[in-house]
Amino acid sequence: MKLVTIVMIGLMVLGVSACSSMKPILYPNPHFQSVGKEVADQDIEACKQMAESSGANESGGKAGNVATSTAMGAGVGAASGAVGGAIYGAAGQGSIIGAASGAVAGLLRGILFSARPSQPNQAYANFVARCLQDKGYEVTGWQ
Repeated sequence: MKLVTIVMIGLMVLGVSACSSMKPILYPNPHFQSVGKEVADQDIEACKQMAESSGANESGGKAGNVATSTAMGAGVGAASGAVGGAIYGAAGQGSIIGAASGAVAGLLRGILFSARPSQPNQAYANFVARCLQDKGYEVTGWQ
């Protein structure tokens, strides 16, 4: 059981470190070309900070998605383990094993799906894009 705990903690650390910040992609219009990449990066950071100070969050709740997936996996695992255990005569033990394996499977699923790059929160993306547009940039997407 200690091994499972160590593996789960390691996977959580890996999952949190895999979440990286999204960044808007700017079209190289005349304004972008006149100010250069360094100034554009500074303007992006300023707009991101302004969005966050206005209450818009970049993330779409990835940690909550991982926790939900883990809980759902534990529930499904417990139910299926209880059914399997009842068939073989040990429903209690089957549900414990099922819950543990379901929780690990749910955690892995949550971490793997949350580690994939996704779009930032729509309100946040709109705020940053509008801020950059007001500065003369053209946002073509997020990466």
